[in-house]
Amino acid sequence: MPTDRSTLRALAAQFPTSDAAIAEAAALRARLSLPMGVVHVISDIHGEDAKLRHVINNASGRLRALVDDILGPRLSPQDKHEFLAVLYYPREAINRLSHGIVARGDRPGWVFRTLSAQFEIIKDLRKTYRRVHFERLLPNWYRELFIEMGSGQRPQYVKELLAELARYDRDWGAVRAAARLIRNLACDELLVAGDLGDRGPRMDRVIDTLRRQPNVNLLWGNHDMIWIGAHLGHEPCMLTTLRFSARYRRLSQLEEGYGVIMAPIERLVRQVYADDPAERFMPKGEGFRDAQVVARMQKAIAVMQFKSEGQMLARHPEWGLEHRRLLHRISRDRSSVDLAGVAHPMLDTHLPTLNPDDPYAYSPDEQACIDRLKESFTRSMRLREHVEWMIRHGAMWTRRDDVLIFHACVPVDDSGQPLSITVDGKSVSGRELFDAMNTVVRRAVRKRWFALDSDADWLWYLWGGPCSPLFGKDKLATFETYFVADKNAHKEHKNPYFDLMHNADFMKRIGRLFGCSDDVLVVNGHVPVKIEKGEQPVKRGGNAVTIDGAFSQAYGDRGYTLVLRPDRIDLCEHSPFRGVAAVLESDADILPTVTTIRSYPKPRTIADTDKGEDLRGRIADLEALVSAYEVGIEREHDASMRW
Repeated sequence: MPTDRSTLRALAAQFPTSDAAIAEAAALRARLSLPMGVVHVISDIHGEDAKLRHVINNASGRLRALVDDILGPRLSPQDKHEFLAVLYYPREAINRLSHGIVARGDRPGWVFRTLSAQFEIIKDLRKTYRRVHFERLLPNWYRELFIEMGSGQRPQYVKELLAELARYDRDWGAVRAAARLIRNLACDELLVAGDLGDRGPRMDRVIDTLRRQPNVNLLWGNHDMIWIGAHLGHEPCMLTTLRFSARYRRLSQLEEGYGVIMAPIERLVRQVYADDPAERFMPKGEGFRDAQVVARMQKAIAVMQFKSEGQMLARHPEWGLEHRRLLHRISRDRSSVDLAGVAHPMLDTHLPTLNPDDPYAYSPDEQACIDRLKESFTRSMRLREHVEWMIRHGAMWTRRDDVLIFHACVPVDDSGQPLSITVDGKSVSGRELFDAMNTVVRRAVRKRWFALDSDADWLWYLWGGPCSPLFGKDKLATFETYFVADKNAHKEHKNPYFDLMHNADFMKRIGRLFGCSDDVLVVNGHVPVKIEKGEQPVKRGGNAVTIDGAFSQAYGDRGYTLVLRPDRIDLCEHSPFRGVAAVLESDADILPTVTTIRSYPKPRTIADTDKGEDLRGRIADLEALVSAYEVGIEREHDASMRW
């Protein structure tokens, strides 16, 4: 029996009688025999909200296969297409189908048949869940209907329930709710390995979609760091976020999604860059604003970004990044810039706000723009809610049994030894580096109402610092890409980790740092797998996999989901997404190519997992509580009593 009375008292508040504690312990012990939950791991969504929604809605292709197995022989091709459309997009599909259904006088029959088919799928999926978990997913307003549908014992009673719901036009809602229940049961956990925004259209909608899922966890990526920093009003992070949005013509996610105004930048452009061709800054993609205007906006933001980064790097000589302060290396006539002792011609010499005597100082117009933008970012309540969600559900790394997952890499030297950096006065590397950064990120957000300090600067370092486990390169060559013709100057050299990933023994050593066995499978995103160049997601050593499959349309519109199943681990490679309308009209589903990368001799139960170990500890505590009740260490209370 545990000697910690506080543990017993906390449990006693939840289970006030021995009967209650015994019942819970019995249920938990029985749960150990259930199959382990299916975990879907996806990475680098980069603002592609529509595609993310579809991958969630079709459970990375699992639902179509399940419909084929359970209902396939009974459905015509057209019926199957309509049924899958209802599962994936119930609101849109019902809006499309309802007029014809009503015109045929088949509304009661269609609703009953569709719900009956849905519950055949639900009965199969719920077998892996404890009843209390299943019932927690039931919507209150359809609870009785769904319990009756699940039992299948009183079809006439169900029809009467549906008829009454139809009087108030709520029967369609039952079909929508059943579709959502299926999606929620198809995936026990959705784990996102970083980079929710940038490049794609709407990070805000990505987060809204994730927040609607019943069990989501997030591993932060480097792009997530600049959004967190932008909310805090950290200038280098804020300006980097703005530059990305301008570069990919995604300003609507700031304006519509978060209420961040663009007027200060537009005013700065009119005042300072009105006649600037800004040829090196032409944006990618299409949008409502004139491309020339957006190019000037991007240039104005970039110049302010380089100034803000220079100010920050001057505060941190310990980072060893003085060589990345480049504005004072531009010649006074602005014709060249000195990079590592080599004078490179400047491709754009029109820098009206650059003061050669104080190159990192904002001009008065820039300062006014910065101040107004900072106010807009920090006052956005919707951005605040999303950042707080990212912090609550996020971490630097995690593992699911012997599957170790983080966004980018463990920074190492050429020999594979973890690189050290000083955080909070302590030299840290490997797992200690991840854990130290985990603390710094949370601390920076907690202190947002007081003052920005070095913790907020670390958010930028995590975005692009050479020892950042979320970045994994020697530099960000943004300045060179804009202003220097020499392609060699543009190169960002990857950390040796990314080559060593092919070495099975090296990856085992990495796994041991994080408490994994030699059966570890290390999973990262961050670096898009270039299939067209012969790259493969699974590394040659067989125990590492990269799951950044160019999910973003800007990268290739493919993507991966790693699916952890009881009997195997599958890598699902997604194809481009043609849109919701195409799914409804022509069954344009994303059918992934599935590769099994690891198999197990027998399907794993919860007892075989780390979650099972946690449950056994919970059972032991409950049994100790029962003993405490029996010997009088704790006193039983009627469940209805107030404490």
